[in-house]
Order: sequence, then C-alpha cells, then structure tokens
Amino acid sequence: MSAQPKLEAEQEWIPKLEDLIPEDDESVDNLFSETQQRLLTEPLYSAWVQSGQEQTFLAAANVGVYYMLGSPSIGPDVLLSLDVQVPAGFWSREQRSYYIWEYGKAPDLVIEIISKTVRGEDTTKKDIYARMRVGYYVIFDPNAYLMPEVLTVYRWDNFRYESQATADFPALGLGLTLWEGAYEGKRDRWLRWVDAVGNLIPTGQERGDREQARAEQEHTRAEQERTRADHEHARAERLAEMLRQLGRDPGTL
Repeated sequence: MSAQPKLEAEQEWIPKLEDLIPEDDESVDNLFSETQQRLLTEPLYSAWVQSGQEQTFLAAANVGVYYMLGSPSIGPDVLLSLDVQVPAGFWSREQRSYYIWEYGKAPDLVIEIISKTVRGEDTTKKDIYARMRVGYYVIFDPNAYLMPEVLTVYRWDNFRYESQATADFPALGLGLTLWEGAYEGKRDRWLRWVDAVGNLIPTGQERGDREQARAEQEHTRAEQERTRADHEHARAERLAEMLRQLGRDPGTL
C-alpha cells in the first residue's frame, strides 16, 4: 500500500482553524492570581536546569488549550509541557494557542488557582483534563474557597485522576511547595517550583541577587588577600631594615 492515502487521511483529521471555537480572552481574576501565574512560569525560564542541561519546554499562563474539534478551548491558569517545540512566533492564529494535535501531546501538568469565582475546577475542568490525559492536575486554593486543602494534587492513572499525597513529580524532575515570602514587593504565601532534589527554583531576580552577592564576596575576599599581602610585605621590609641597621645583609639570610 502506498503512503499517499495515509497522508491524505492524516490531513483530513487535522481540524481547520476556522472550525475551532476561539478563546474567550477572559482576564484573570485578580492581581494575586496574575502575579502567582508569573511566579510559576518565569523561574522555569530563568533558572531551571536538570542534570546540568537546559530543558526544552513550554510554560505558559492563561493560554487556550484546544483538545477537541467543535469544543471551545480550555484555559488553565498555568500549563507545563516538556519536550515540545515552541513556535517562533505568537501572533498568527496557528501559534497563539496550544493545539494538542500540533504539539503532539497534552500538557504534562496544569495548575488552577482558585479565586472567589469557582469555575468547575474540581468537576468539569477536572474531567476535561482527565480526558486530555494531562499527567498531573494541581488545584491551588489559598483561601479554601473550594477545596478542603490549600494544595490538591491529582495524577492521571488508567483514564482517571487519583489523589496524590505529595506535590512531587519525579517524571518531570520537578515538585511544588508552599513558600512564605515576598515576590515583586508582595508578601504572601505563594506556590513555587522546586527541582528534583527539593531546592527552590529561583526567580530571575533571586538568581541575580545571589550572583551579585557571590561576586561581592569574591571581591571582599580578594581585597582581604591583597591587604594581607601588603602587611606581609611591609613586615618583611621592616625586618630587613632592622637587619641592615645591625650590619647584617638581609639577602644572605
């Protein structure tokens, strides 16, 4: 059998963009959610490495995910998809959303951040993500509007989600943790990424601050070494002068 019929069948299966229901362009709920979303995307691009190598991935917030022809997109607050080829441009309709058939896979992990407006995060959206076969689904509910726990983690298993006691994702080389601190001048309890061994993945600002502090420590150490060398040189000069005054040649000692 020739390969041509198969190619034509594959082309017929790929939906046409004009048949897709466009995203609704809803804004995020509040400033906390918007800031939290950035805290879950920016550090991965700024500082995430695994086994000494940079990752190929897409981390995005409020991007529509198309999973079925004739259905509207679903927009998780945060998505992470590993080993995907990220498009070079963003403005064309073909590239501005996450089309599962284009990326070749569903996201590996999605996160929903609960605000006062509950949108089926533990019902409708959960069912959709399970049908999409998203590997991990995380619900972050900092004010307990919907869930009994601040952090709820589901793992896809045998076509359904099972609760997971921890926020560790060994297959992704990542985990999540609750962190008390200030981000962009706002002090709160935030959800943050940790690496495979539990170290907090720093933001770009944190990484820059650490590198600056390390450079300043190196500069201070170098200055101390120079001062110590100057003192040793001055001491040697004084000793040599004393020997000369006693009629001894310092060079013969």
